[in-house]
Amino acid sequence: MPPKRCAPAKASSGAPKRKKMMTISEKVKLLDMIKEGRSYAAVARHYGVNESTVRYIKKEEANIRKTASITFNKEAKRVVTPRNKRIVKMEAALALWIADCRKKTVSLDTNMIRTKAKALYDQILPDDDNEEAKEGADEPQASTSAARSDSPPQGQGFSASKGWFEKFQKRYGLRNVLLYGEASSADRDAACRYVEEEFPNLISEGGYLPEQVFNMDETGLFWKRMPSRTFLFKDEVKRPGFKAHKDRVTVIMAGNAAGFMLKPGLIYKAKKPRALKNKNTALLPVFWMHNSKAWITKALTHEWFFHCFIPQVKLYLAEKGLPFKVLLLMDCAGGHAADLQYDGVQIEFLPPNTKSLIQPMDQGVIRAFKALYTRSTMEGLISAVDDANDEFTLKAYWRSYDIASCLSNIQQALKDMKSETIKSSWKKLWPNVVHDHPGFTPEEVHHSAVEKAVRLAHIIKNEGFVDMTEEDIGALIDCHSDPLTDEDLLEMTKSASEEENKEEDEEETEKRGLTLENLQQLCNMARAMQQFAQDTDDNMVRAVDFSNRVDRVMSLYRGILKEKKKQRQQLPITMFLSKVKPPALPSAPPAEESPSEPKASMSQVRTSPPPPTQDSSPLSESNVY
Repeated sequence: MPPKRCAPAKASSGAPKRKKMMTISEKVKLLDMIKEGRSYAAVARHYGVNESTVRYIKKEEANIRKTASITFNKEAKRVVTPRNKRIVKMEAALALWIADCRKKTVSLDTNMIRTKAKALYDQILPDDDNEEAKEGADEPQASTSAARSDSPPQGQGFSASKGWFEKFQKRYGLRNVLLYGEASSADRDAACRYVEEEFPNLISEGGYLPEQVFNMDETGLFWKRMPSRTFLFKDEVKRPGFKAHKDRVTVIMAGNAAGFMLKPGLIYKAKKPRALKNKNTALLPVFWMHNSKAWITKALTHEWFFHCFIPQVKLYLAEKGLPFKVLLLMDCAGGHAADLQYDGVQIEFLPPNTKSLIQPMDQGVIRAFKALYTRSTMEGLISAVDDANDEFTLKAYWRSYDIASCLSNIQQALKDMKSETIKSSWKKLWPNVVHDHPGFTPEEVHHSAVEKAVRLAHIIKNEGFVDMTEEDIGALIDCHSDPLTDEDLLEMTKSASEEENKEEDEEETEKRGLTLENLQQLCNMARAMQQFAQDTDDNMVRAVDFSNRVDRVMSLYRGILKEKKKQRQQLPITMFLSKVKPPALPSAPPAEESPSEPKASMSQVRTSPPPPTQDSSPLSESNVY
């Protein structure tokens, strides 16, 4: 009796065979093969799947092709539903609100966040849903077998459920979003312990000098906002669409305990707005950065640290003859990167909830800067009124106030900030290095700037200006630090307006800048101004003094003009001449060649030179280039 056959061993005696998952792109190609007329069996053999799988994919063709048209990840293996646009906008605004609350140590819990989410969702215009409905009527919607839990059911509003909140946390990578009671208030015990024990030990162990210890903080600035009672503010509120008074920038300020202030960083919503299209962003009075929401992020903190902070501090310490050994103090804000590293730089984070108590930049420096910025803005208004002609209107001037004007006022405000003011802000954290400077403390600078802004406002003599008080200016300055309102959040989540977002026109723009012609025109205008003053002023001493001042101011531009003229003289003359082709000579008709005679090569062909003309001098027309 023959022995029984042994059953063949299974190829994989371990784990069971895994189900093959096809990507979206593979499914589209499979559907294209079926569309070409291939049979289900042939397509199944080609992809190594069952014929039933092919038939199921064919059944879901509409959803698959819809997903393929909207997804950025063609290697995805599941068909997804496009998320509700109102929920996406609401979540973006909610994330900004949470970050702002954490920055300002406002207590939050799960119920507060969910309630805020529902309020933001209800405030978003319902036109978005109408647009989605129109899109859905024209095209089939991609879907899955299960409905998405974060999308509101048909005919119902957004409920901000617990399941949505958990997915929201994962999507935005939020950690420790819950703050309760005393955990969110200023921690005075931790601040005292840090000032009395931890910070002195840090200074003594590192051997840091006041010139080597820096503090950095950022603040929001509504750069085109006026006090609410002025007609300028009311006019901006009434204008439909983008509200300029809500336009916000983030200013990053950093200074050391010796009173030195670095060039500030500035975050705007556009990479290069229209007002700066002819400016070199590397030569602005601020370190320019951009973000769609004008909000600080960890990526922008990296950019500021390596490209703004490090180069300036290196140059500053080299000029002081000090080694590159730096201590940088920062708070624990969400946008501050915790992985900053550089040789010679030690990053120290202040204890949580102590920013308002001991952080130097928050001890009046930022508030004084905003007061000086407001005063500078008022000075610009007064200057425009004084130089006005008959057609001038304050409303037209304010509408022309753009981000370039904002940068000029920021530069002036920082110029008016004295080193003694910055040094005084370290009194609570490092009292040993601070000496009293009457008239230069942040509080005194703030008060002086507010008083002058009120006096300037009264000069304007327009609605809301003539009766302006110090409380109005104070409310304007404090509004920059107030928690963001729902309207602010929704404005920040909007994309930049077309006017600001447009980097360059497609058509060629007029060439501007310090060209040789523009410099020459500038110098001619200065000379004409000097001559006009000498001809019209009966006080000759004053006219001559004015002329001398103009000469001193124009010396910089005249030096640039002289250098550009020198460069042009050194260019070869051939750059300014064009080659003129000699007139073509009449050519004889080609002779018929015998098939048996080979053609002469180009090296064997010799042409006799054309007969010399009567004028054969080197300057003949045929020799001119």
